[in-house]
Amino acid sequence: MAESDGQEKTEQPTSKRLSDARKKGQIPRSREAGTLFVLLSGVIALYILAPFIGKGFVGVFNTSLQLTRDQVFTIDEMKRVFLTDLMLVAIPLFAACMIMLIFALIGSIFLGGISFSQEAMMPKFSKLNPLAGLKRMISLNSLIELVKSIAKVTFIATLSYFIIKAYTPDILSLSYIDINSAISKAINLLFILMLVIVCAMVPIVLIDVPFQIWNYHKQLRMSKQEIKDEYKEVEGNPQIKNRIRRMQYEMASRRMMSNVPEADVVVTNPTHYAVALSYDPNGSLAPVVVAKGIDEVAEKIKEIAREYDIPVLTLPPLARSIYYTTDLDKEIPKGLFKAVAQVLAYVLGMKAFKEGKSPKPRDLDSNLPIPDELQF
Repeated sequence: MAESDGQEKTEQPTSKRLSDARKKGQIPRSREAGTLFVLLSGVIALYILAPFIGKGFVGVFNTSLQLTRDQVFTIDEMKRVFLTDLMLVAIPLFAACMIMLIFALIGSIFLGGISFSQEAMMPKFSKLNPLAGLKRMISLNSLIELVKSIAKVTFIATLSYFIIKAYTPDILSLSYIDINSAISKAINLLFILMLVIVCAMVPIVLIDVPFQIWNYHKQLRMSKQEIKDEYKEVEGNPQIKNRIRRMQYEMASRRMMSNVPEADVVVTNPTHYAVALSYDPNGSLAPVVVAKGIDEVAEKIKEIAREYDIPVLTLPPLARSIYYTTDLDKEIPKGLFKAVAQVLAYVLGMKAFKEGKSPKPRDLDSNLPIPDELQF
């Protein structure tokens, strides 16, 4: 529905949209950043390993140019010379390749980070569709990539031309100097040329990386309807959630009301608050709140209390204090022990008086000892 609602995709992608795209292997990548890291690794490798590479090539040339006739026509000797020469250049070149490999891996995750996606690895036969391939070839992204490639090649080729032109006399002079100096100078010239190319790649990368990030978010933009649909998918339909919440509240209320007959006393505001307390004198627990509520719920608690002949006392400060400080099925705080003890003593005294076991207790003092921090 969201794909065909015709709404313009003007909203930035949500975190879920970005996360889903990442799971599918859709992450921003910059080829130019990868190229820069490979070239940079080449410059670093050349700078570090230049003495070893130069020494290796000098050894190869010296060995090759000093072969005797007997060595040339002896297979075993040629194998030995070949392996010797190979080791002279293979070790520094292998080290250079490892440096470039490490930097190539860093360059590939420079933008977008590491991502393993099984979905992206699965074969998709739709990619074999010639029409789909043709559509990708003539798309705006392909045109942008073509323009970038042409601009990049032109820019780097121009810089390379001028640097080679400036060093042409030095390049031509290599044939007039001894082999050791020629190899050393050739490596220095190669280092300068690679350094120029790396410097040329820096502004290209600085332009390409922000563009790839912008283009990535542009492709994942969402319409307002898509955001609404996603919210419903993640959070659920608000109407259904409200209905479930209401049903849960009703169930909790019914369960709470079933506990009211077990209460020893109900303390009220008298109109807005009602709290039902239960106390086991033979137990070690303090008085426990078995039910509480305001307005309609409070009226229902008082109604059930009267039905089961449970004392209902009007003590507004104490009712508010217990309501705001104590959760259901929890003990009252220690600061209210003294006040609630007076209430329970009065209730038990009235019960004993009605049964004819003791004289009528004194009226309960409405100014119960409630700490300031527990008053509401």
